[in-house]
Amino acid sequence: MFWASYALAALAIVLAWPVPVLLSRAQWPARSPFTAMVLWQAIALAGGLSMIGAMLTWGLEPLGDNLLAGLHGLWRILLEGAPASTLGLVHVFALSAATLLSAHLVFTLLLTYYRIQRGRRRHRDMLNLLSSPSADTPATLVIQHPTPVAYCLPGGARSVTVLSDGLLNMLSKEELGAVLTHERAHLAQHHHLLLWAFAAWRAALPWLPTSLLAQRSVNELIEMLADDEALHEADRMTLVRAVAIVGSGSAAPEDGAEAKLPPALPAPGNTPLPLGGPDASEPLGTAGRLSRLLTPQPPLPRWQEWSVLCLSILLLAVPTTLLIAPGLLN
Repeated sequence: MFWASYALAALAIVLAWPVPVLLSRAQWPARSPFTAMVLWQAIALAGGLSMIGAMLTWGLEPLGDNLLAGLHGLWRILLEGAPASTLGLVHVFALSAATLLSAHLVFTLLLTYYRIQRGRRRHRDMLNLLSSPSADTPATLVIQHPTPVAYCLPGGARSVTVLSDGLLNMLSKEELGAVLTHERAHLAQHHHLLLWAFAAWRAALPWLPTSLLAQRSVNELIEMLADDEALHEADRMTLVRAVAIVGSGSAAPEDGAEAKLPPALPAPGNTPLPLGGPDASEPLGTAGRLSRLLTPQPPLPRWQEWSVLCLSILLLAVPTTLLIAPGLLN
């Protein structure tokens, strides 16, 4: 397992810095957001597995030739009192670091989930006070405010789309349909789960700059996916007008005072807040979405999409194989 630990460490370094930086700067994800989303997930999972696996295989190296043998040897030392003379201080440190990092990642994932659920409950309670059900659209709530607002609030069977009456007054029937399709795509495709996972990654490793790059890229990709779904129901220019109106947040109150949303409701342009939870993401740029819609690029060729998907599978297979069968490098 000696060489496997070095290979896993090298893979972890590559997936922690250069690969996410290059992917975040690439132009092709806008042409195939689903494929790019799969690749981002593979990078995150393979990177975490490689980080933990590198320390684990290094620490277990004196106890066995593979992961199962090493874990069995560690079990005998911890529970059966077997001699630990083969373990040096560096091996104990590596095993402790792997255990702590694993616990930290799991704890942060659960803590992020708790915070998101708590934020959604508060938000839903506030909506119950400040909104009313839409008379024309099921599972839709309307808040009384002139600022154009549209977002979705996940909750299983209780999921809702929230609109402001200011937005309803500004949109045509076709534009409203595009907005509703966009928001429902977020719910149908479970984008809130992706936001949760990458928000937890950022919270667990805030010192890692690429965790922020990954979160921002995923936020952009889910908006692209929802826009593409809306294009199945509305023509491109209708969606462009709807996106521009929702993203502008420029409806002025009649008295000329500054528009303010009711407390605990999201500011315009910060729609991922109810979707992912408090502090789950940065405000998304409307300009980028409009540019993509106004200057559409051809989708990636099928062979390129399959190449990226195969690369994603390979990224997950390599650290898994090195963990289970490290003897392949001997």
